[in-house]
Amino acid sequence: MSAVLKDPAPTAGRPEPRPGVLAIQAYVPGKSHAPGVEKVFKLSSNETPLGPSDKALAAFAAAGLKLQDYPDGSATVLREAIAKAQGLDPARIICGAGSDEILNLVAHAYLGPGDEAIFTEHGFLVYKIATLAAGGVPVVAPERDLTADVDAILALVTPRTRLVFLANPNNPTGTYLPFDEVRRLHAGLPSNVLLVLDAAYAEYVRRNDYETGLELALSTENVLMSRTFSKIHGLAALRVGWAVGPAHVIDAMNRIRGPFNMNTPALLAGAAAIADAAHVEQAVAHNERWLPWLTGQIEALGLKVTPSVANFVLIHFPDTPGRTAKEADAFLTRRGLVLRQVASYGLPNALRMTVGSEEANQLVVAALADFMAGKDATAKGDAGSPA
Repeated sequence: MSAVLKDPAPTAGRPEPRPGVLAIQAYVPGKSHAPGVEKVFKLSSNETPLGPSDKALAAFAAAGLKLQDYPDGSATVLREAIAKAQGLDPARIICGAGSDEILNLVAHAYLGPGDEAIFTEHGFLVYKIATLAAGGVPVVAPERDLTADVDAILALVTPRTRLVFLANPNNPTGTYLPFDEVRRLHAGLPSNVLLVLDAAYAEYVRRNDYETGLELALSTENVLMSRTFSKIHGLAALRVGWAVGPAHVIDAMNRIRGPFNMNTPALLAGAAAIADAAHVEQAVAHNERWLPWLTGQIEALGLKVTPSVANFVLIHFPDTPGRTAKEADAFLTRRGLVLRQVASYGLPNALRMTVGSEEANQLVVAALADFMAGKDATAKGDAGSPA
């Protein structure tokens, strides 16, 4: 259904933003602090516990020697590095300050007042923000079992639909659509509707029926696939994202892209990171070890965990006094364990936890065990390790 928001009443005697801007609810990132706690484990933003590649760090340091120079406005070194790693034509790639900028660019390029963009009810919050910022109308498709529903999305397509955003895997649920379902979605869309496949967590997925959407982006006229360096590559602080799609879509986005939208350290570190396959493999191996362990250990405590293919788990709490997600969050925070509240995603009874280091993972399980047992947050327990 379409979401209709209203601006607050204008204030006389000062400049006012255009209609719709003040109705946008700003994105609020996961918290990163636990007041009064000496050691904090931040597990609220899906960052890799392994950090960036040593090669990326070296490239970042080298870039610091030329801070007086403007960056390459065409992001040539990064686009060529991505193209080499993925077997692509660099001309079909656009780079931005994180995939957030990519999503905003495509919204501003293809949405105008009254145009509609569809996304699912627990999809990434930036889809709605970018749609509203471009003057478009957000249309929310219901999910099935916290998973995108192709039929529900197609049922909402109208002559005013211009974009469909699909996070695959989805954040914050960790669920995904098999690629035959993605193809069915694409086949059901009018040719003038652009399907944006957000594959921010693609590197973590280990399912035979999953594909990133790269083939569709290369072989059709109305599919864009976006990616990020903020997750498995560990470059969240630098804001590095990219997308690949039809030449005419990339051309349109480049026309509104800022002339120097990425800084030199980000460009060089990103190019080095994507070339370091060994570092990515280490991150994948870490996630493969700890994702199922966390799921099993947390479920053993009587809590439901949505099956995830990404680098995080969505933990559901009962709506019972003393056992709620809000109370669990407060309990964990007092132990320096910072998870993500997801009420803004329509999931008030859940917390999202990033797969962290061995120490962090064990501490969270031990803390949740104490929380479910009704213990005080100052009494720390213990947890085992995966076999």
